Amino acid sequence: MSTETPTLAAMTAAAAALLGCLSEEHQAAACYPFETEVRERWTYLPRPRPGVCLADLDRTQRKAASRLLATALSPHAYAQAVTIMALEEVLDRTEGWQRHRHANDFWVALFGTPGSPAWGWRYEGHHLSVTMTVIDGHVSPTPCFFGANPASVSYGNAAVLRPLGLEEDLARAVLASMTVSERRAAVVARLAPPDIRSGPTPQVRGQFEPVGVTAGRLRENTRTLLHDLVGVYLNRLPTDLAAAELARLDPTELHFAWEGPLEAGCGHYYRIQAPSLLIEYDNTSDNANHVHAVWRHPGADFGEGLLARHYASEHTPQAAGHQRGRDQLQPEVDPHEEHR
Repeated sequence: MSTETPTLAAMTAAAAALLGCLSEEHQAAACYPFETEVRERWTYLPRPRPGVCLADLDRTQRKAASRLLATALSPHAYAQAVTIMALEEVLDRTEGWQRHRHANDFWVALFGTPGSPAWGWRYEGHHLSVTMTVIDGHVSPTPCFFGANPASVSYGNAAVLRPLGLEEDLARAVLASMTVSERRAAVVARLAPPDIRSGPTPQVRGQFEPVGVTAGRLRENTRTLLHDLVGVYLNRLPTDLAAAELARLDPTELHFAWEGPLEAGCGHYYRIQAPSLLIEYDNTSDNANHVHAVWRHPGADFGEGLLARHYASEHTPQAAGHQRGRDQLQPEVDPHEEHR
């Protein structure tokens, strides 16, 4: 049964409006059937990807794409997203203009027909991947990836721009509020990994055993801070979608793990886990000034759980074949390639 929310209504209208202003050539580049493996081939690395590129669109079309993105994000997360895109120009200058990066090097792809029982879309480029899958009126919003390079632009000792600063600062506040024994359990490695461990994989399937300290072991003020940190990620969504995601969580089931030194400015990594949640944050490259942060539903990204129920209700044989095809998917590239 459809349970269309105000956000979904706005999203459907924005997707239809984008399609309506694209030329036939642009529609051919942007549109895919819903049942395609391309739908789960995502990446946060700098490269062309499926869809229509913003650089190839005119002003009206780019604005329509922006409006679609805005339907999936809260105001502060939309600000983070457009800042991440603008940082491509800053990074290009830092690299001496050698890689010809551009703030319009982002692609929009649509899967299926907006408003149909199963459809979706993706807005993606370097350090940004926002995916929305809609099944029978329910929205699946993962994977959701935000990154930033540089993570911080400073003038002297003052940060002028720091789009993912709260994701770091709240995690440090969680650590700072812990007792010595709690922190000893939370810090599981002296060195941070070079990137998020899940990478741009289609699904996260059981390879992450919960580590670190459990929320049930923490004092109330620390548990509150940890819940606030989870909220930073889930509240990237509009209010109605975020409320549904938060309602899925049992705060006592959260695990928090930190890797790397505790001192600011050193490479660090953390992850937060629960049965239906995986959050990873890594800031190690470029002298710990290059952030990758992702939020995922283990085993249920791209609406997988919703799809299984959808196919079961339709009594079709598609589910088994669709699952087999999904299990064969592999990342297109080494997720650490960017750091070489």
